[in-house]
Amino acid sequence: MAAKDLILDFSEYDPDHVIADAEEIRRYNLQRFEMEQLSAVVYADPERAICAGYKDVTNEDFWVRGHMPGIPLMPGVVMCEAAAQLSSYFAQKYNLLGCPVVGLGGLEEVRFRGAVVPGDRLVVVVQRLKVRRGAVILCHFQGFVRQAMVVEGKIMGVCLPIDLSSNPPPAAKSSAPAVANG
Repeated sequence: MAAKDLILDFSEYDPDHVIADAEEIRRYNLQRFEMEQLSAVVYADPERAICAGYKDVTNEDFWVRGHMPGIPLMPGVVMCEAAAQLSSYFAQKYNLLGCPVVGLGGLEEVRFRGAVVPGDRLVVVVQRLKVRRGAVILCHFQGFVRQAMVVEGKIMGVCLPIDLSSNPPPAAKSSAPAVANG
């Protein structure tokens, strides 16, 4: 892939230089337990509207046992969820939308180009394309394993009409057991 096609050149960030760990990400994203698909953020440039982070994929991830037995492949929808969580983190950290919760509003032009398996680090890069404050954000995203692109597309985040004052998110660690909603 030509460097001009990359949102962010690999030389511009260090995946080992964490600027937001899981605890910091939880300040901006509501996902908890097995739905946390972002391990760390390693780059954020509000001027260029670019953010990079990663998900360390392990044998403990919720989808490994069933997708697919003997050949665990990270589902494409989970790759897109990692991109959505990075986009949401970026939008919330820099208050781009001005709303308490950002939810997934849509995907466009998504292409899967490679496999992600336990032991891989899925590096995700997002770049804001458009934002309409109070309504929607559109980002281009790319995902890589060992600098090989495995997914790319456009992702839309929307403001959700949720009042967090009456039901704040739990502060539990991602390794805690999930609580079933009854």
